[in-house]
Amino acid sequence: MITINNITKSFGSLQVLKGISLHIDKGEVVSIVGPSGAGKTTLLQIIGTLDKPDGGEIVIDGTDVRSLSSKKLSEFRNKRIGFVFQFHQLLPEFTAIENIMIPAFIAGVSKGEAKKRAKELLDFMGLADRAGHKPNELSGGEKQRVAVARALVNRPAVILADEPSGSLDTKNKAELHQLFFDLRDKTGQTFVIVTHDENLAKITDRTISMNDGLLTDTQPSQPSQLSQSSPLTPNTPTI
Repeated sequence: MITINNITKSFGSLQVLKGISLHIDKGEVVSIVGPSGAGKTTLLQIIGTLDKPDGGEIVIDGTDVRSLSSKKLSEFRNKRIGFVFQFHQLLPEFTAIENIMIPAFIAGVSKGEAKKRAKELLDFMGLADRAGHKPNELSGGEKQRVAVARALVNRPAVILADEPSGSLDTKNKAELHQLFFDLRDKTGQTFVIVTHDENLAKITDRTISMNDGLLTDTQPSQPSQLSQSSPLTPNTPTI
């Protein structure tokens, strides 16, 4: 699914990534951990094509992203990569369903199809009754689930998440973590998650440790104790 080889990145005289090589399989839920300044977010931004490395190769879902023109790269990012951030980044003037539909519109999907897809995702998230609510009318956990739905609307190859549960309380963290595994189990979705949350890192399929711009360890995490079905999704549609 994702293969990166000898990725380097510097900002001025500071070398942030010092030759990172990594492979992530389809359907893996992978966490990237390490101290602040280790290069985790920079690596995630490069995998997400939001930033360019100084050197190395990146292949995502069979596409060498460094070979793409700026226009083709933007199209690839919109259709094949979904993003979830610590602070949901929902547009305050739009409702939950409208926020979810935006990436589909950018991809050229018709309004009817985008709305159908967004409704399916809201139902999957247990938020069907919140479709017409704006972000300021949603709880923190609800906003983050809407953000996950937005990331999924174009059926991307991979979801990249940067501290996705960092702003949530304990209950909402647990529900969001469960949601990631529900999506992996039901759709084969791949997740790459930068996190400081030890509980999340322990239940992912693999934990990748970084320090000072290098990978220091990569190993299977403990077997997940999460259930196979979420209380948020009692009647899960095919998405």
